[in-house]
Amino acid sequence: MAKKKKKRRRKTQRKSAASSPPLEQAASPQDNKKEPIPASSAQKTPKKDTRKILLFSIPIAVFAAAVALFLLLNNGKSDLNIQRDNGLNVILVTLDTTRADRIGAYGHALAKTPNLDALARDGVMFQNAYCQVPLTLPSHVSILTGTYPIFHHVHNNGFYYLNPDLTTVAEVFKLNGFKTSAFVASYTVDSSYGVNKGFDVFDDRFAEEELLKTFRSERTADKVYEAFAEWMDSNHAEKFFSWIHFFDPHTPYAPPSPFKEEFVNRPYDGEIAFMDFYVGRVVEKLKEKNIFDKTLICLAGDHGEAIGDHGEADHGLFLYESTMKVPLIIHAQGLLPEGRVVDSAVRLIDIMPSLLDAVKISIPDEVQGKSLLPFIAGKRKGDLPSYIETVYPRENYGWSELVGLIDRGWKYIQAPKLELYNLNNDPSEVANLINSESQRVRDMKTHMEKLIAENSSDIDSKRKNVSQEEMARLRSLGYIGGGATGDTGTKLPDPKDRKDEYNKLFRARQFEWSGEYARAAEIFEEILNANPEFEYNYINLARVYTHLDKMDEGISLLEKAREKKPDSFVILSTLAAFYSRANDKDKAYDVSQTALQLNPQFLAGWIISGMVKFDQGNLDEAVELFEKALEIEPENKIVRIKYAYSLGALGRAEEAIGIYTKLQEEFPKDATIHSDLGVMYNSVGSFEKARQNLKKAVDLDPSPENYLKYSAILERTGNLREAVRFIKLYLETTPEGNTPQKLRARKALTEWEKQIQ
Repeated sequence: MAKKKKKRRRKTQRKSAASSPPLEQAASPQDNKKEPIPASSAQKTPKKDTRKILLFSIPIAVFAAAVALFLLLNNGKSDLNIQRDNGLNVILVTLDTTRADRIGAYGHALAKTPNLDALARDGVMFQNAYCQVPLTLPSHVSILTGTYPIFHHVHNNGFYYLNPDLTTVAEVFKLNGFKTSAFVASYTVDSSYGVNKGFDVFDDRFAEEELLKTFRSERTADKVYEAFAEWMDSNHAEKFFSWIHFFDPHTPYAPPSPFKEEFVNRPYDGEIAFMDFYVGRVVEKLKEKNIFDKTLICLAGDHGEAIGDHGEADHGLFLYESTMKVPLIIHAQGLLPEGRVVDSAVRLIDIMPSLLDAVKISIPDEVQGKSLLPFIAGKRKGDLPSYIETVYPRENYGWSELVGLIDRGWKYIQAPKLELYNLNNDPSEVANLINSESQRVRDMKTHMEKLIAENSSDIDSKRKNVSQEEMARLRSLGYIGGGATGDTGTKLPDPKDRKDEYNKLFRARQFEWSGEYARAAEIFEEILNANPEFEYNYINLARVYTHLDKMDEGISLLEKAREKKPDSFVILSTLAAFYSRANDKDKAYDVSQTALQLNPQFLAGWIISGMVKFDQGNLDEAVELFEKALEIEPENKIVRIKYAYSLGALGRAEEAIGIYTKLQEEFPKDATIHSDLGVMYNSVGSFEKARQNLKKAVDLDPSPENYLKYSAILERTGNLREAVRFIKLYLETTPEGNTPQKLRARKALTEWEKQIQ
C-alpha cells in the first residue's frame, strides 16, 4: 500500500472465552441437545427440488465425477458473464468451524451436504479460500470489515471488541437503503463485542432467562433459522442484507436425530449435515417468498477444525490448512455463472468488497480485501497473498503466538521454530522445507513484514482489557505502533513443543464435557502444579470445582491467583462471577468494581453490581448500574425487568410502563412481565389496564402470588365476588405460614365476605 493511501486510511479511522472442542471420535455428551428433525421434515427440501431427488438416487461418486467434468468444461471459459444489480438482496451465511474438505462439493464423498452442494453447483465455488485467524470473533470481524486483524486489532475471542470507528459491511448496506439483520448462534459474536454495528436487528438471544452470558451460551441451527424466518416473514418485501451465523460443528459434537444415528462414528460430519439442512431451509424460505432469484447468497466458513491433524484437536493453536482453509460459495441465480470453480487463493477479507461490488455500492477506502467478481469473470487470475495469525497460544496457554503468509502456493509460518510448506506438492504440510529453501524463506519473511507494515493501523484497539503485560505482547508483534519486528516471542515455547500438555488439557475438557468432573479436576490440578504462573490453569480448575460442589475451594483458588496477579482482568472477572454465584454480595460487588476499573466494557461487572444493589434495596444505585449494562447489552431480558421494577419503585412508573410494554410485546407469554405491568398500571390509577394484565398473569401462571394480586385489583374495580374467589385460592395454595401478608389476606377475606352477604 502506498504511503499516501496508508495515511488516508488512518485518517479515516480517526474520523470515523473460548471453550475448546473434542476429536471427532470422542463421544458426544447428552447435555448439548438439539431439537430432533422429524422424518417428514428431513425430507422436505429434497421433495421440492427434483434435482436433489436425482442427487440421492445415483451413487455419490458418479455424481461427483459428473459435476467435476461439468465444472472443468465451464472453467475453460473466459470473461464469464456477471450482472451487477443494485436491486439484489444479500444474505451472508457463516458456517462456524467448518473445514472445506468436509463438504461434498469440495470432494468429501461421505458428506451429506446436498444444499451446500446445490448452491456450489449452481453458483461459484472458491477452491482455495483462507481465513485470517482460526478463531470465531477475529475471523468474523475480518469478514464484516474487510480488513486484516493487524488493522482492526481484534485478535482473539473474548478479550477484544470491534472499534466503533471501523466501518462494517452492514453499516454500508444500511446507508444505501437496505434493511439489515443478523441472527447469531454463539456468544463469541455477541453484540457486546461490537459486531452489531450497522444492523437494524441483531438477534443474539440464546436463552431468555440467561442473566449472564458465557462462552457456552449458544443456540443450534434450528433456533437460528426460526429467528431468521420470523424476521423474513415481515421484511421480505423490502431490500435487505442479512447475516446468518450457524455454530453447530463446534465441540462437543452432538448432532440431533436422525443425524446422530447416521453419523454415529463421524459426529463432526453429522453436525455439518444438520447445519446444511437449515441452509436448505433458508433457501426454501426465499423461494416461498418468491425472492430466491433476487437474492445473492454468500456462504463461508469462518475457520476450520483440525480433528487431530498435526496433533491439534480443535482450532486456534496452529495455522495449518485444516483450520485455515474454508469453504466459500457465492450464488446469485441468473447473475453469476453456474458451476464456476475459482482456483485462485482468496481471503475472507475479500467477502465485503465482493458483496458491495455485486450490488454496485462503493467500497470504503479502508477495506483491504479485493472484490472477487473479476476472478469469477475470468478477468483476473493468480493468488491473493494472505497474512495469517493466531495469538491464542500466547493469550490462552502462555506459549508463542504464530504469524504467517500464504502466497503463490507456499505457506510461511513464523514461530520459534520456523516452518515453510509447498502447498501444491504437500497439501497436508508434512515436509517442512525451512532448511532446503533458505532463499524462499527470506523472501517470504520480507514479503510478510512488508504486508504487515502496509496493512497495519495505529487505530486504538479499545480492547476489553489491556494489561501492561499484554501491551508488551502486542508490541512484540508490531500490533501497537504499526510495523513488524520480525520477532514473535522467541522466548516463549513453540506450540509445536507443547502438544503433550495441550492434549492433556484437551482430555481434561473432554472429561468436563462428559460430566466426569473428578477426573477433569485431577488433570487440571496436575497442570496447575506444573505451571502455577498462568492464570487460565487456576480458572480451569476452579470451574470444575463448581461442578463438584466445591465453590469455596474454587474461590480460594482464584484468590490465590489474584494474589499472584492482582491486575489480571481474567482472574478478577471470573472471581466476580464466583462470588455472585456463592451469594456473597459484598465481595461480588467489590471485585466487579475492581474489574470494571480495568475494563469499563465488562458487561457482567455492571450486571452483578446492579443485582447486588437491587437485592440490597439501593434502587437509585441499581438503576445507574443497570443503565450501564443496558448500554452494552440492551436486549438483556432480566436486566430490563429489574431496571423497570426499580424505576417503578422509585416513583418513575411511566418510564417503567414503557419498558414493560416493550418487554410484553417481545415476551407475550411471560407472566412476570404481565404481573409487574399490572402493578405499575395500578400505581398510576389505570385500574382496568391493571386488571387485564393481572388476569393474563394468572392465566399464564396460576400461582398464589398472582391470585393475591389479581384479587386486590378485582376488589378495586368492583368485582367483589371474583375477588373473594381468588383470595381464597391464594390462601388455599400458598405455602407460607402465618406471615403478615397471609394474615392481612384473611382479614380482607372476612371483610369482603361480609360485604357480599
